[in-house]
Amino acid sequence: MRYAKDVSETAYERSLASRLRLAVVRLNRRLRAQRASTDLSLTQISALSTLHKCGPMTPGQLASREGVQPPSMTRVISALEEMGYVERSPHPTDGRQAIVTLTQPGRDYIHATISRREAWLDMRLAELSDEERHVLSKAAEIIERMAEHG
Repeated sequence: MRYAKDVSETAYERSLASRLRLAVVRLNRRLRAQRASTDLSLTQISALSTLHKCGPMTPGQLASREGVQPPSMTRVISALEEMGYVERSPHPTDGRQAIVTLTQPGRDYIHATISRREAWLDMRLAELSDEERHVLSKAAEIIERMAEHG
């Protein structure tokens, strides 16, 4: 009889993993849709966000953090540079490299996008009960802990 319980628990855990994965993907999709404008691709917004979070870096470092090939990132950076959201400057120690930095319009875009996303999420949270918000607060702590273990 113990075997049946183990199978049932495993099925529940798989179901939880599947439900949690889908919920996170759907929520992320909804949040990503809340952006300052639709002029930028999600890849471009992601690159801007990484520069905002991590600071100036080389195109190769940015490509590595974003999980894309350097030639693809070069195209992303060029487009962002044309829009005035980033600028390239010479690397201080390696003349073959450049450093990519957010400009003020780039920071403004990221801040506006963050504000829109948080406003959308605040509206959704306001629709919940106090108990549901408390549960989500605890879940956020657990998810953060899970994410730290990479």
